Amino acid sequence: MSSMETPTPTPAASESAKLHRRALGVPDLVFFIVAASAPLTAVAGGQAATYLVTGNRGVPFMFIPLGIILALFAVGYAAMSRHVANAGAFYSYVARGLGKAPGVGAAFVALIAYNAMQIGIYGLFGVAMGAFMSGYLGVELPWWAWCLIGAGVIGVLGVLQIDLNARVLAVALVLEVLVVALFDLAVFADPGPQGLSLVGFDPTVAFGAAAGATLTFCVASFVGFESAAIYSEECRDPRRTVARATFIAVGLIAAFYALSSWLLSVAAGPDTIVNPARLVESGFATAGNPDPTTVLFVAGAERLGEIWGTAAALLFATSLFAALLSFHNAVARYAFALGREGVLPRAFGTVHAITGAPVVASLAQTVLAVSVVGIFALAAADPVLTLFTWLTNLGALGVLLLMTVTSFAVVGYFRRRPEEGLGRWTTAVAPAVAGALLLVVFVLGVTNFNVLITGSTEAPTDPMTIVLPAILFGGGVLGLLVGAILKARRSEVYRRIGEGGAELERQELP
Repeated sequence: MSSMETPTPTPAASESAKLHRRALGVPDLVFFIVAASAPLTAVAGGQAATYLVTGNRGVPFMFIPLGIILALFAVGYAAMSRHVANAGAFYSYVARGLGKAPGVGAAFVALIAYNAMQIGIYGLFGVAMGAFMSGYLGVELPWWAWCLIGAGVIGVLGVLQIDLNARVLAVALVLEVLVVALFDLAVFADPGPQGLSLVGFDPTVAFGAAAGATLTFCVASFVGFESAAIYSEECRDPRRTVARATFIAVGLIAAFYALSSWLLSVAAGPDTIVNPARLVESGFATAGNPDPTTVLFVAGAERLGEIWGTAAALLFATSLFAALLSFHNAVARYAFALGREGVLPRAFGTVHAITGAPVVASLAQTVLAVSVVGIFALAAADPVLTLFTWLTNLGALGVLLLMTVTSFAVVGYFRRRPEEGLGRWTTAVAPAVAGALLLVVFVLGVTNFNVLITGSTEAPTDPMTIVLPAILFGGGVLGLLVGAILKARRSEVYRRIGEGGAELERQELP
C-alpha cells in the first residue's frame, strides 16, 4: 500500500494487509467495551469522588439522561457501522461523513484521547496494586514499579490474538461486577443511616448543585462504550455485531451505574457522602482526611466480611488492569489503521504473521506509556492527583469531542448515501439530536475542566486547565493540516483515508 506506487506484494508486505479476522462475537465485544469503563473503579473511585467534589446528591439520576443521549448516539453510530469495517472507527466515520481532512483531525484527537486515558490509568493502577501487595502480602515496591510490571504483561497480550485478550477481560470483568453486585445486594438488605432514600433520583436535586461538573464527571464512567467499531474488522459479523454490542453496553452501563452509585450513597447516607466532616466522623477517611473512595470497601466489608474486602481490594487493581488492556488495544488499532493507509509511517500497519495483532502499533503504545510514566516518576509527581487525574480527564474530554463530531458525520454520510430501509429517525434525527446534546455536554466539560482536574468547585484556575485542552485541540488542528498536505502532495494516500477496512472487505468478496 505505498502512497505513490503499487509494488508487487511480498510475504512481508502481506502481513500489513489485515487483522485477525472473524475472531470476536457480541459477548467478546461487550467485554472489551464494559471493561474499558472499569466498573469497580468507576463506582468505588469516580462516582464516590463525584459526590464529595460536587456536593450533589443526585449523581444516580445523571446516568439516566446520559444513557438516553448515548442511546441516541448509538442509533446512527450502529446504522453506519454496517458500512464501516475499519479499525480506525471514529477516524473512518468522520472521513466518510465530513471529509478526509476532518477524518485525519479526528484520528489525531483519538490518538491523544485514548493514549491519555490508557496512560493516565497507570497512575491509579500503580497505587492500587502497590497498596494491595503491601497491605496483604507485605511486598513493598514503588507505584511506578507496578506500572512497569503491568505494562510488560499488557505488552505481551497486545501482540497475541485478540480473542485471548477478550477471555482475559471476560474473567476480570465478571469478577469485578460480581463484587459490586454483592455490595449492592448487601446495602439494599442493610441500608445506611438514612435508609433506602430515593433522593439520588430526584431531578431537582441532580440539577440543583454543580450540575455541569456532576454531568461531566459521570460522562467519564461511560468512556469506552463507543469502542465497538474499533474491533469491527475482527468481528465475525461486523454488520450486526457492532450494533448489538453497542446497544447492550449502553444499557448495561447506564443501569448498572445508576443503581450502584445510588446504593453507594445509601451505604454512607446521602447527606454523609457529600459532607467532608461527616465522612470522617463515619470512618470513611484516610490519614484523617475525608475519603469517599473508602465507602464501598469499608461499608462492604462491614456487611460481607473480610474475605469480600480482600477480594474487592485485589479486584480494584485488576479492574484497572482490564481497563488498561482494553484501551491499549483501542490505541493500537487506531495507529494500525493510520499506518495501513499511509497517514502514519507504514510500519504501524504491520500485523503479526501468526496472531494477526497490530504488533508495531501495540509495541509503540507500550513504549509511549512506559516513557510517560517514567517522566512522572522522575518528576516525583503524585500518580493519582497528576498522572491519573490530568490524563484521564483529558481523555474523557477528547472522547466527548469525537462522539459529537461523529454524530454529525453520520448525518453527512447518509445525506450523501441514502439507504433504503433506514428512516430519517435513524439517519438524521437521532444522530443530529445526539450531536447537539453531546455538544452541550462537551461545552460543560470544557467549562468545568478546572473542577475535573482539581477536584474542587472552588479551586483557583490550574494552569493545566488551559494546557491540556490546548493539546487536544492542537492535535485536531494538526490533523487537519496533515490532511490538507496529503491532499496536495500525496493524492493516493489521501484517497485511501478512512477506506482501509472497506477495501479489505471488497478484496474478500468472491
